[in-house]
Amino acid sequence: MSDFLLEVGTEDLPAGFVSDAIRQWEQMIPTSLAAEALTSTVKIYGTPRRLSAIITNLPDRQIDRVEEIKGPPAAAAYKDGVPTPAAIGFAKKQGVDVASLELRPTDKGEFIFITKTIAGRDTREILTELIPQWIFKLEGKRLMRWANGELKFPRPIRWLVALWNEDILPIEMINDKDIVKSDRISYTHRVLHPEPVSVVSAAQYLKTLADGFVNVDQNQRKADIQQQIQAAATKMGGVAEVYPDLLAEVIQLVEYPTAVVGKFDDEFLKLPTEVITTVMVTHQRYFPIFTDTSKQKLLPNFITISNGDPAKSEIIAAGNGRVVRARLADGQYFYNADLAQPLADYLPKLETVTFQADLGSVKLKVDRIVTNANSIAAQLKLTPAQCQNISRAALLCKADLVTQMVGEFPELQGIMGSKYAIANGESTEVATAIVEHYLPRNAEDSLPKTLTGQIVGIADRLDTLVCIFGLGMLPTGSSDPFALRRAANAIVNIAWNANLGINLEQLITKIVTEFEQIRTQINPAELTQQLQDFFIQRLRNLLQEDKHIDYDLVNAVLGENDREYTQRALTDLLDTRDRAVFLQQIRDNGTLENIYATVNRSSKLAAQGNLDTQQLAPTQVVQTTLFQKSSEQAVYDGLIALEPQTKAAQASRNYQQLIDALALLTPSIGNLFDGENSVMVMDDNPDIKTNRLNLLGLVRNHARVLADFGSIVN
Repeated sequence: MSDFLLEVGTEDLPAGFVSDAIRQWEQMIPTSLAAEALTSTVKIYGTPRRLSAIITNLPDRQIDRVEEIKGPPAAAAYKDGVPTPAAIGFAKKQGVDVASLELRPTDKGEFIFITKTIAGRDTREILTELIPQWIFKLEGKRLMRWANGELKFPRPIRWLVALWNEDILPIEMINDKDIVKSDRISYTHRVLHPEPVSVVSAAQYLKTLADGFVNVDQNQRKADIQQQIQAAATKMGGVAEVYPDLLAEVIQLVEYPTAVVGKFDDEFLKLPTEVITTVMVTHQRYFPIFTDTSKQKLLPNFITISNGDPAKSEIIAAGNGRVVRARLADGQYFYNADLAQPLADYLPKLETVTFQADLGSVKLKVDRIVTNANSIAAQLKLTPAQCQNISRAALLCKADLVTQMVGEFPELQGIMGSKYAIANGESTEVATAIVEHYLPRNAEDSLPKTLTGQIVGIADRLDTLVCIFGLGMLPTGSSDPFALRRAANAIVNIAWNANLGINLEQLITKIVTEFEQIRTQINPAELTQQLQDFFIQRLRNLLQEDKHIDYDLVNAVLGENDREYTQRALTDLLDTRDRAVFLQQIRDNGTLENIYATVNRSSKLAAQGNLDTQQLAPTQVVQTTLFQKSSEQAVYDGLIALEPQTKAAQASRNYQQLIDALALLTPSIGNLFDGENSVMVMDDNPDIKTNRLNLLGLVRNHARVLADFGSIVN
C-alpha cells in the first residue's frame, strides 16, 4: 500500500470557492478512485492558496478483474451455425477469437457473451489521468483564463505538488506558454515564512506546512478561530457573537489565524446595534463583542481574524479601527439625516423606485399591499384596532427603502424602518411589523411573531406572486429570479404557524381581479388557475418534505385531478394541514388499515353510480322500501347515526370522531359485501342497483370529508 499527496497551489482563491471545492473533492475523488477499483482513505484540505488531497492505503496496482461482456443476439450472430459479420466484429472489438464466444440464455432470448480478463493497471498511471479531471472539473461561480491559455480555474495555478510516497509523480499542465510541472516544492505563509519548502511525503505534508505557518486543516483552523475569539472576548469582559456564515468565510481567508481586538469610539454606541453589527460583519468581516449573553448592548470593540504577523497585531488593530470608525461615522450621519423627517414623509419618494419595469413603482406596490392586507384582515374578521395597525404597517413597510441608511446598507431594510417608526411615535405593533413582514428571508429564518407582521408579509408576497405570474414570468426548474417558490412557501408556513384561517382561493381570485384593472390584457381565469396549481404544488412539497407526510396521503388530501379537493385545500390551509397530519397518525397507529379496505371498495363501486360527492343524508337518496336484505338496513341505520358525527367532525376538525364512527359502520358494510345477508350491488333491477350504489356513495362521501381514499396506497 502507498500514500499519495496532491497540492494545487494558486493565487488567493475566493473563500466561497475553497469551501465548495473541498466538498466537491470529498465526493469526486473517492468516487473516481472507486470506479477504478482503487480502495483508499481520502482527506481533503484547503486554504486561500491551495487545495490538497492526501490519499492513503492506495494499492500499487489495480487487481485483475474478470468481466462478462454481452454481445448481439444469437440470431444476429450466427446463421446456420456460422458466425456472421456481427459476431466477427464483436470478437474483433473485444480482442478475442470468434471461437471463444459463448451462447447464453437471457430474459430477452439468447445472446453471445465473452468472459474477459482485464489486467490491472499501475495506480500511478491512473492517477496521472485522474488528477487533471479532479482539478478542472471543479465547479465555481467565476472561473478565469490566464496566460492566454484555455485552462479555467477561479485563480491562476502557480505550483503543483504530486508525491507518490516520496517520489514525484510527473504531471504537466500546459496553459499556452505557462507550464506548471509537478514537484515537491510548496509555498507557505507569505509574511511569516516567504521561502519555499520541500515536502518529503504525504505523511510529512501537514507538519511541513505547519512549520511554515500554514494550517492546512480547515477544521483545525475553525476550532482555533473559535477558541481565539472567545478568549479575546472574555479578556475584554464581553461575549462575542460568532455568526456561522462569517465564520465559514473567515476560515477560508486565513492560513495562520490570529485574533486581533480593535476599538471604535464610544459615541458610535448611540447608533442602533444592527447598524454597528452590519458595518462590522457584512462590510468588514469583524466579530462584534456584546456586554453580556443577552447580546443587547455592544462594547466599543471588535475582533478581526488576521492572516498577518501576530507581532504586528497592534498595528493591524489600529488600521482596522480607522476603517470601521469611518464606516460608523457614515452610518451616524445617515441615521441623523434620516431622522430629520417622519418615516411617512418618505412615501412619495417611493414613486421614484421601480418595483418592476412593467409594474411601475414601489409606491404602487405599497398601495396594493395595503389593499391586500385589508382584504386578509376582513377575512379574519379582526377588530377595528387590529385593522388600523395592519393598514398603517402595510403603508409604511417599504418607506425605509429610500432612506440614506438603507441606500448605503441594503441589508438593513425593514430594520431601519422599524427603528425610524419607533422614533416617530408609531406603535410598537406597527414598528415590529415593518421588520417582520420580510420574514422569513430564507429557509432557516424565523417566522413573523405578530399578527400584523404576519398579515402584511402575506399581503406583500401575494402581490408579488400575482404580478409576476401576471407578466408570464413563471419560475422554471432551474430559474426563479423573483424567489416565487420561497414566497409561496412563506405564505403557507406563516398561515400554518400562526393558525391563520385565510381563504387563499378567495384572496387569489380577488387580487387577480384587481390586477386585471392595471393590466387588462391578462386572462384572469388562466392566471388564477396557474396560481392555484402553483400553490397546490407548494403544499404538496411542504407536506411531504417538512411535515413528513407519505406521498399517497398527500395525494388523498390535495386530490389528483380533483378540483373539489384542490379548492378545499386552498380555501382552508389549516384544515389541509390537519387532515394530512391526522392521516399520517392513523396510518402509523394502524387505525387507517382497519377501515381502508371497506371504504376503498365502497368508493370504487360508488363511482359507477351518479350520487354527487357532497350528499351525506341517507334519507334523501335511499329508499328503504327497496331493501331486500337486513344488511342493507344495517348500513342505512349506520349512515343515519354517522351523519351528525361527520358534520360535527367537519365543524370542529376533530377527524378522530369521523374515523371512530366509520369504524363502527365498517362491519355492517362488510356484511353487505360478504356476509350471510350479502347482496349483489349491481342488481338487474336498476332501482335496486341505484339504491345500493347510493348507500355506498354515502359511505364514500363521509370518508371524503377526510380524504380521497382512492388515492391511498395500502
